[in-house]
Amino acid sequence: MPKMKTSRAAAKRFTATGTGKLKRNKAYKSHILTKKSTKRKRNLRKSAIADPTNAKNMKKILPYL
Repeated sequence: MPKMKTSRAAAKRFTATGTGKLKRNKAYKSHILTKKSTKRKRNLRKSAIADPTNAKNMKKILPYL
């Protein structure tokens, strides 16, 4: 059986935690930052756990993560 291919786009955006959950970065932090409060921008720096409803599909496109 041939090796499965990893989705490179997904591999750059997600990392696995020790327990196997997917860690992602938050959106809305790239531009138009002047109207966003400092508190909001600070909270966007933190990473978040991907929603479990998407996890099944993500595991399929990230077979070796």
